[in-house]
Amino acid sequence: MSRKSAASAGFESLPPTEDIRAAYEKVTYRERLRRSILGTTNTLIVVAAVAILVAMLFLPVLRIYGQSMNNTLMSGELVVSLKGAGFETGDVVAFYYNNNILVKRVIANSGDWVDMDLDGNVYVNQQLIDEPYIKEKSYGEPNIDFPYQVPEDRIFVLGDNRAVSVDSRSSSIGCVSSEQIVGKIVFRIWPLSRIGPI
Repeated sequence: MSRKSAASAGFESLPPTEDIRAAYEKVTYRERLRRSILGTTNTLIVVAAVAILVAMLFLPVLRIYGQSMNNTLMSGELVVSLKGAGFETGDVVAFYYNNNILVKRVIANSGDWVDMDLDGNVYVNQQLIDEPYIKEKSYGEPNIDFPYQVPEDRIFVLGDNRAVSVDSRSSSIGCVSSEQIVGKIVFRIWPLSRIGPI
């Protein structure tokens, strides 16, 4: 029976093989594309979640409050801290104190002797330390006796704005233990005009 007579007899004509193949490839292409997009989206979600988790655990972003670190860090700035240990004199660290996070500068490590004269000069193991980061030296109002030996597993910290900073010179804060440390402040991310390493 010819195609024409089959159509007239009520039978539908079949499309050519090329049309079937093209339709099949179109459907399979769409399915592959859908799976690819879905897989990529799932991968991006997992990567973003891992990145956020890593950032929260190892690179916390902190906002600076108060004036104790002026002019190094100003109130309202955003900084990135890096988890770690083994801090050196001059490093800026964040640490927990009474459910707050304070930011100060490391002056001495455990076993070191810290001394301060009335002019605000700071000595570590009888050596005057160079402090280009402070604008104005100040003895402040310490309630500890100098010279002072830093206890084991602790660090002695001072704010850069010595006249107003409450730090290891005060027994209320004292020296900082490793359990209190949030991390070393390594980079300023806001404001854009001051972005850069600390």
